[in-house]
Amino acid sequence: MYNWKEFIEETKNIDLESFKLQDSLNPKIWERKHLKTDVHEKLFNIAIDFFTGIGFDETLIDDITLTGSLANFNWSSYSDIDLHILVDFAKVDENIKLVGEFFRARTSNWNQKHKIKIFGFDVELYVQDSNEPHVSTGVYSIKNNDWRKRPSKRRRKIDLDMVKIKAFSLMDQIERALDLFDDQDYQEAKDYAVKLRSKIKDLRRTGLYSGGQYSTENIVFKVLRRNGYLGQLFDLIRDSYDKIMSLNGNFEKKLKIFVNKGEKVQNQGFNALEEAEDFQRRVKMRHRRLKRANLGYGDQNVDPYSEKPDFERAKSAPPGFGGS
Repeated sequence: MYNWKEFIEETKNIDLESFKLQDSLNPKIWERKHLKTDVHEKLFNIAIDFFTGIGFDETLIDDITLTGSLANFNWSSYSDIDLHILVDFAKVDENIKLVGEFFRARTSNWNQKHKIKIFGFDVELYVQDSNEPHVSTGVYSIKNNDWRKRPSKRRRKIDLDMVKIKAFSLMDQIERALDLFDDQDYQEAKDYAVKLRSKIKDLRRTGLYSGGQYSTENIVFKVLRRNGYLGQLFDLIRDSYDKIMSLNGNFEKKLKIFVNKGEKVQNQGFNALEEAEDFQRRVKMRHRRLKRANLGYGDQNVDPYSEKPDFERAKSAPPGFGGS
């Protein structure tokens, strides 16, 4: 679905000596190669508050880690704090793909609602399956207050694992902003899209400043652009604004939409049936968006077509639910 192979090929045989490396780890965050006490405490509490706040016991957490550029020597003033919560997804439910969707939804909501900064660096939260291999060049265990993998200034390697994590996270967040638009939450969709645009702009600025063309962050930007997500994001900002500023005079329809939506309640804990329903809904909205993009919005009930195409689709089973 995504053009990963092209980027893997692009990163081979590249002269990485141009990557800008700092002389030391960021002194605001680190002291004698360990996290500063106040930084460590804040990050630990953020992770625990998030995890228990969505209905889980903290004993389910295998580790809490800091990774990315701030756990390496290629940090810059535009870096963010990649805070990862490692959980064995199979211990939550046997359908680990659905568990992954659940955690992506919760972290996307958290990242949308919060703007926590540690000495000027934005905290970006992820939940990662602890069974998933990860070979980042710098990984610090906040739970154990020690390095899982120490960074090296001598190492010159593009972190493709981090590229995937960041790119998939941003793709997922853009799709959730598009879902808000499809739900006719135009103001929330616009606000979320503008925030994502700013985040992606800062991400690329970070990469170009600290690592140049082949930095992790700039490759993430290219992945988003080549897979069409940047275009969708910019269109979403424009379309949301147009909807907000338009008047159609149909007050009864607007009232009905408002009443039917009700107050958004996010249930705690993982419920496979509820998550399967949310998954079905997201798949259906994505399908309709793709179909509209492919067919267009023009007058389609002209020869040789006698009627507009059907935008409905059969239900798709969520990951792990049936199928062969």
